[in-house]
Formats: sequence, C-alpha cells, structure tokens
Amino acid sequence: MRRILILGAGRSAPYVIKRLLGAATVHGWQVTVADRDLAFAEARIAGHPNGRAIALDASDEQQMASWIGTADVVVNVLAPAFQGRVARLCVEAGVHMVSVSYLQKETQNLDSWARERGVLLLAEMGLDPGIDHMMAAEAVRATVDAGGVVRSFRSFGSGVPAPDSLSNPLQYLVTWNPWNVATSGGAGAQYLQDGRIRIVPQSRLFLHTWPVDVDGVGRLEGYPNRDSLSYLEHFGLNGVHTMIRGTLRHPGFCETWSKVVKLGLTNDTIHIPSLGSRSPREVVEMFLPIPVPPERVEAAATLFLELNPTSRQMENLRFLGLFDDEPTGCSGDTAAAMLSHLLETRLAPLPESRDMVIIVHEMEVEYPESDRDSERQTFTMVEYGEPLRMSAMAKTVGLPAAIAVEMLLTGEIELRGCLLPSHPEICDSILARLRAEGLEFMERIEPL
Repeated sequence: MRRILILGAGRSAPYVIKRLLGAATVHGWQVTVADRDLAFAEARIAGHPNGRAIALDASDEQQMASWIGTADVVVNVLAPAFQGRVARLCVEAGVHMVSVSYLQKETQNLDSWARERGVLLLAEMGLDPGIDHMMAAEAVRATVDAGGVVRSFRSFGSGVPAPDSLSNPLQYLVTWNPWNVATSGGAGAQYLQDGRIRIVPQSRLFLHTWPVDVDGVGRLEGYPNRDSLSYLEHFGLNGVHTMIRGTLRHPGFCETWSKVVKLGLTNDTIHIPSLGSRSPREVVEMFLPIPVPPERVEAAATLFLELNPTSRQMENLRFLGLFDDEPTGCSGDTAAAMLSHLLETRLAPLPESRDMVIIVHEMEVEYPESDRDSERQTFTMVEYGEPLRMSAMAKTVGLPAAIAVEMLLTGEIELRGCLLPSHPEICDSILARLRAEGLEFMERIEPL
C-alpha cells in the first residue's frame, strides 16, 4: 500500500485532501492528514475509509521525522518557514516531497543529496507559485520555438473576491492563511523595468501600483511581488528589458494597506506582553510617535497617517477594528498576530460569497529573423469558487499538488532532485491534466 502524508489541514488544504482521498479509493492508497489541531484534521478526513487524522506539532522535529518515515510521499501545505525542515527530513527518510510554497534556499541546497537518495523535492507546486510558472514556461517556450524573442514579461497573480462578492469595504476576503496576508510584502520587492533595476522597500510597496486590465474581469491594481529578477534565468528571459512579477487586488486596497504598514502593524518580530488581553486601540497607540490617551488614539492616527477623518482609508481601518476597545483575544504576541486575527474575523467570506483566482502573463515579443510584426501576447486564467463549498484558492492550490502526487505514485514522474514545475516533463503533463479538469487558459495576441 502506498502512503501519502499531508502536512497541514488549513485553508489551502481541503481540495488536495479531497482529491487524494478520491485517488486513494481507486488505487488502494492510504492518506494521513496531520495538523496541530486533531479535530480539524479529522473534519477534513470526514470518516473516509482510506484516510486517517493525526495530531502533529510541526515544530517537533522528532515527531515529524517519525511520521515522514512512514510515507512514500509528503504533501507540504505548512507555512513556508517549515519547507526546508520538511525537505531535509524527507531526504533523510528517502521520501518524496511536494510543496505548495516558494522554494527555500535550504531546500534548494538539498538537490545533490536528493538525487543520490532517489528523492524528488518538488516545490512551488500550487497556484502562485505553481500554475503561474507552468503557464509562463509553456508560453515562453512556444514563442521561442516560433522564432520570437521576449523583450518584456509582466506577470500578475491574485486571490480576491469575485465581482459579485465584494461584501466589505476593503473588497478582500481571507481565503488562505491570514498570517500570510498580514505579513505580505515584508521583504519589499525588486524588478526590472526598461533595463533598470527597481527596488521597493516594504514602506513604499503598497504605494507602488499599476493598473492591470484582466480579460473578463476588468481593471484591478497590481503591486510588485518579491524578487522578480530571480526568475529571469529560470524562464530563459535574460534578454528582456522588463521583468515584473506582481500581485493583484481590487482598486483601493493597496492605499489602505499602505497605511497599515505605516502604522507598523505588520511587524512580526517585536513581542508585545499580554497581547491577547489588550485592545487593538491600545496596540495602535504603542506604534504612534507620541503617547496619547485612549480617547485620542484614532485622531492621532489620522494625523500621523495624513488622512482626512472621513476618508475611505480611515473608514477601512475602522472596519478592520484597529480602534476597537475590546481585548484582541488573539493567541500570538506580535502586532502581525493581532492583525492576522482581525483579518480572519473581519474579512471572513460570507456564506453566499465566492472567491476568484487570477493569473495574467503579458509578453512583448519581437521576431528578428522574420517579417512578422512585434506583438503583445496575453495569457489569462480566471477561476471562481463555489459558495458554501470549495474556494477557488483551495482548488487551484491543491489540484496541481494532487496531480503531481498521483503521477509520482503511478510512476509517471521519474525525475529526482530539487525541481520546480516549469521543468518540461512536469509542466506539459500537468498543464494538460489541468485543462482536462476544466481550468481554462485564455490567449490574446495583438500588434504592438
């Protein structure tokens, strides 16, 4: 019997669990779902005869190693910080790993050892990163095969409320780990534009936006995401003058979030004593440049943020609960933990709401060896969630990972070492299966 261990049962995990339980029924596999909260893992299994749930503390390396040693393949849906540890334990045990998070340096350094041990470490096998990489790799390869040269590459991904589900002033729903939302952009970003490297620190990241028109959706706003330059060689785009990877939000979100950043509430390193018993208003006051009495916190924050008291941004900050007087009740001890708690409660999806995931790649292409005109190629994927059922985020994160696991266990993937899904032997097969599962990838070509 082949054994699958899924680490994490949070918001990104329900689809990969459901899909692999279905595959387990067909192939006679066993699926173990591990989470710190046993009841949560049990709910995901829902009594399936080929599934079992276990309680597992990911910070307990000995316990983690013990369970990884019982598996044939591990699906890592834990927070990105755990990827390197999980990968190392997998190589030690001779177990394959499929991870949905960004490739960590610690994991990349295991490549040679993984090859020696006959282990595949497949990272970035989700939506973004994941499907976006495969779409880009396919598009660039097709362009090069046609004699084209990519001069500009702009890529944007997002998980946001569908246009019919804009149920709160920030026009955002938390459909994945709220901690990742609270701390996003912490490292700033860098990208290439018109041949020049541009670096944007976190303090300016959410003020550094572009309008992005998405086919079938309309205009959204994009901001730069992480290190775009690291993908130049990865996609074979060393000759481009522009390379931008970014994130999309509904218009207006970034301006509000820039104020959250300015207040310092995304900080995850300074430990605040007794945070759970303190109110958001009290925590906000700690970050203001000058101490003020409780009744003056909101007015002082308005001045510090250089906002009008009746502005949309201040209304949004009030909606988030930043000036509430009740104790936060959150379990962490940093401002980011409080913010994550507020996001989870204030921006939770309503029963009738649905989310939407988007990937857009826009390439400017020249054909120097022919008389073919230069053109702009746009590749778009838009997928909608189902109210009261499965979110688009969970589906598009989990589906590629589940397909990769199925291909590994049936012998369709024989590659070993540390790889990303843009590898042709992985990319082509999984994209074909994603299309067969109903994901649509639209293409539009227009002259420059």
